[in-house]
Amino acid sequence: MTDPTETSERDFESNPTVCPFCGVGCSVEYAGRGSATGVEGPVNERGEICPKGAAAFDVVDHDDRLTEPLVRHNGHFVTAPWEEALDRVASGIGDVVDEHGPDAVQFFASSNCTNEENYVLQKLARVLGTNNVDNCARLCHASTVAAMSERFGAGAMTNTLDDLGEADCILVNGANPAEQHPVAFRSYVLPAIRDGATLVHVDPRANDTTEAADVHLPLRPGTDIEVANAIAAVLVREDLVDEAFLAERTTGFDRLREHLADVDVAANAEAAGVDPEAIREAARAYGEADRAAIVTGMGTSQHRCGTDNVHALLNLALLTGNVGRPGTGVNPLRGQNNVQGASDVGGLPGVLPGYEPVTDPDARERVAAEWGVEPPSEPGLTEVEATHRFGDEVRAAVVFGENPAVTEPNATAVASAFDELDFCVVIDLFETRTATHADVVLPGSAWAEKSGTVTNTDRRVMRMRPNADLPGNARRDFDILADLGRRLTDRPAAFDYDGPEAAFDELTRVAPIYEGMTYEGIGDGYQRWPFSPADGSGTDVLHAEAFATDERTAPLAVVDPVPPADNLEDGELTLTTGRVLQHFNSGALSRRSDRLTAMRGEDVLQIHPDDAAERGIDDGDPVTVSNERGSVEVAADVTPAVREGVAFCTFHYPEPLANVLTGDALDPEAKIPEFKHSAVAVEPAAEGDAPAESDAAGAD
Repeated sequence: MTDPTETSERDFESNPTVCPFCGVGCSVEYAGRGSATGVEGPVNERGEICPKGAAAFDVVDHDDRLTEPLVRHNGHFVTAPWEEALDRVASGIGDVVDEHGPDAVQFFASSNCTNEENYVLQKLARVLGTNNVDNCARLCHASTVAAMSERFGAGAMTNTLDDLGEADCILVNGANPAEQHPVAFRSYVLPAIRDGATLVHVDPRANDTTEAADVHLPLRPGTDIEVANAIAAVLVREDLVDEAFLAERTTGFDRLREHLADVDVAANAEAAGVDPEAIREAARAYGEADRAAIVTGMGTSQHRCGTDNVHALLNLALLTGNVGRPGTGVNPLRGQNNVQGASDVGGLPGVLPGYEPVTDPDARERVAAEWGVEPPSEPGLTEVEATHRFGDEVRAAVVFGENPAVTEPNATAVASAFDELDFCVVIDLFETRTATHADVVLPGSAWAEKSGTVTNTDRRVMRMRPNADLPGNARRDFDILADLGRRLTDRPAAFDYDGPEAAFDELTRVAPIYEGMTYEGIGDGYQRWPFSPADGSGTDVLHAEAFATDERTAPLAVVDPVPPADNLEDGELTLTTGRVLQHFNSGALSRRSDRLTAMRGEDVLQIHPDDAAERGIDDGDPVTVSNERGSVEVAADVTPAVREGVAFCTFHYPEPLANVLTGDALDPEAKIPEFKHSAVAVEPAAEGDAPAESDAAGAD
């Protein structure tokens, strides 16, 4: 440990902790002068980090940090003592519960905060009497979790980052790990490629991941099922399936084979806008490999048929026997540092900690034995369903470390919906765009000020340790949530914790997949779920002998294509959104880093040269992107990297706020929105128009 360093009247010291950005889970610590450095950790074994990790401390001591509670008075925020602010929360939520019942309150858990904090938040919701708790997994991988849970019994990575190195073929579908999970890509995927593994990349854009690929399938957004079914048809017709695995570990092959017999590979390729020979090449690379791994991302999941998209990918793994062995499986890369853990600990409306359904009486009884009260038996609302009902069935919201006014689709409607609430409290670091709709804003703690655990993308539970004290009168999130639990429920003793470790110990008694884990056992390393108390170790590769459903077999599924919700009119393009290397999520953190904004200060709209020429657009020109939901202005980036008929921008910036344009059609199973396919008109901006100045970097 280094000597404490004084910065802006705050104390900083170096302790190994976990990077606050993506779900890879790199270990970092304070390096002095406001900088982070990578340290040797469970995932980044050589201490490697990406640009965001290096800039992670930039927000910790930022001038925009909230340091005093804010309460709304005569339409404006004023600072207030903690007792007054907490009393306002207790009365505001309490009045709604008294008048409308606990199901009139929606709780937003945080995928960027610790397991212990999210565990306390979801416990607060359920002790209060509602299952209305959700986290932003709903907006990224809910469909992946739904499909994998149904077929395999677990919605997380089947394998580990380490054993990707044993793959002979890696099929990356709807993900760009070279930019979005750079340490995972460079430390695990690239070494496999250098050792001879074939990389197949399915993505409408050519990007940094594509540069390493042997086969690129630049599909039209919304045609994942056509591509996956075509690959499956080739696997069956060219005898690239694993007959022994199909007989021993699957059901329904005859039905699927009959369905695939009618699949016209050339017609599916034409529908997807890809070369049929490239599909065959991809199928052969995957089917002929001794070990083939699927890596999937939000390009697969963020569709109104996202669950079906994932079902189609699961078929490929089952057809070829690529399940239950190192170097195989289906591996979703999670987007935030604890989106896996927030879901593990019960931050979802339909499951209790450990993914046991709220409808399971035995699970509720076990939780009740620990909490002293039984959770409700009916699943709650997802966060998107809830915002659609603000002002009606839902009258209050508790928003913890999330920014749904920016990250949810059809953002203009969401912002208006927040104004329909009777009461809203936000716990955050900054006055985000969501916070501008709140009645009370409570200043919480940054990642570097926390103790607790997070769970990374391949199910490793790792320790967070503080590297800084708190600014001003900000409080630690864990303490705020425990205090709210004591004030809002009739069981205050249930929220009397002697710190996060006590909450983690309780979690291990409630969630079977975490049973037997301890802070001491995790130490400077990790423990992976599902954890065996008897063996004192976790399971690296899932489904080796049986699936997590407790069945020896998993069903194959017949999956038919589903058209996108938005129909393209003449002259419209398909807008698809995503992330870039330099920024993260709504940008509330990354755009407050001078070094990251210096690398990429403004958003652009990628548009194909032919589409640009047809519209009289030159590279760098301001363009207006619009549909019935809204309109934004952005500079054009004319590039063949994006396929013809498609435009791409990020959702990291308040101007342009891309989610003004995205639709709120939902996957019927997972309730995930269709972020990846929005019909838009793109045209040169009217002369004299300029982007709105109302939302600077500090107000998203």
